[in-house]
This record gives sequence, C-alpha cells and structure tokens, in this order.
Amino acid sequence: MKPIIGVVGPCAAGKTTLVSLLRQEGYEARHIAQEHSYVADMWRRLVHPDILVYLHVSYAFTLSRRKMNWTQNEYEEQLYRLRHAKQHADLYIETDSLTTEEVYNLVIQFVNQIN
Repeated sequence: MKPIIGVVGPCAAGKTTLVSLLRQEGYEARHIAQEHSYVADMWRRLVHPDILVYLHVSYAFTLSRRKMNWTQNEYEEQLYRLRHAKQHADLYIETDSLTTEEVYNLVIQFVNQIN
C-alpha cells in the first residue's frame, strides 16, 4: 500500500509539479496550500499525510521560476505560515539548485527507504 504524500512549501517551490509526477506513478499525493493559511496545522487537518514533504525555494528563485509580483515580505509571510509544517516535515528539500527530476528522485528514494 502506497503512503499518502503531502507536499508543502512557498509559492514556486515545485509543489504542483512534484504532486503531478507522483500521481503519474500511482502515488496518492496532495498539494497542501499551507502557505496561504493562517491555521498553523492546516496541512494536517486537510490531508493528515503519511509523509509530509517540505519543498523550500529562496525568494530570488521564486522570481526566476515564475513571473511573480510579490515582495520579500510576502515571501517571508509564507515562510511564517509554513513554520509548523516545516517543523513536522518528514523530508525537507532545498529546491533552488535541483531539477524537477532530482526532487522527484529524492522523494521516491525517501519513500522506498521507509517502506
């Protein structure tokens, strides 16, 4: 039985792409928009995943990955809203220097290690 994988992180971290790839391979993966919620444990209330993956991206990379019209303060607010999820993440990945495939492979390696 494959685990339920929840994915959190700030905007442009690669959450949607990762969830899509995981689903293509038959995993039950959910993008949790915790970065937009004031409820600290919304990630747990909405999904209660078996594995929580936190994708981190720096502010500079958010601007280079996607045409975003936001400030450093808005980015910092998202990090603040993600703090509970970050503390409880089973896997934390810095995505700035990684390709989509590398992020996916890190998640799959982690899932295989714990199963």
